[in-house]
Amino acid sequence: MREDPIERFRLWFRAARRCRTIEDATAACLSTMDPAGLPNGRMVLLKDFDARGFVFYTNLHSLKGKSLQKTPRAALTFYWAPLKKQVRIQGRTEMVSDAEADAYWATRPRLAQLGAWASKQSDILSSRAILLKDVARLALKYGRRPIPRPSYWTGVRVIPRKMEFWQGRANRLHDRILYDKTSRGWVVIRLYP
Repeated sequence: MREDPIERFRLWFRAARRCRTIEDATAACLSTMDPAGLPNGRMVLLKDFDARGFVFYTNLHSLKGKSLQKTPRAALTFYWAPLKKQVRIQGRTEMVSDAEADAYWATRPRLAQLGAWASKQSDILSSRAILLKDVARLALKYGRRPIPRPSYWTGVRVIPRKMEFWQGRANRLHDRILYDKTSRGWVVIRLYP
């Protein structure tokens, strides 16, 4: 059994990305507590991971952004059904550096950059036409010039405190391995299915 859960994730993630029947291996359910204290889950896309944690990008004015600013803790759940594999990650969160956010921003399609400026994410939108009009207005404003990253659009890193790997098996005799981070490193615990 691998003692490093990040390396174990890397192997499972690589297999998920190679699996032709998985549409998007980067998709994960992000769970947070909203400002009113209610649990909230939604799908995000994993954009990077390493020993420091797991990174996705968002608008900090969105409900998830506000939730993470008030309660900087989250869970990510990856489920790759064709492989019968699930990974759950829990931990605190932090914003990525401006340099990291700028580097990722530069890789985004131009229309996605315009959309990040135009969208008042999670606010009420009375008509799709309003959003499209704002995107068109911003396209004219920037022309062919580079579109700067909005200060409120950045990456969030989930720093794992616990990582659980679930492997589906016949007759519900699944394998569940929990990695729990302590001051001395990762403790590996086998759980009943």
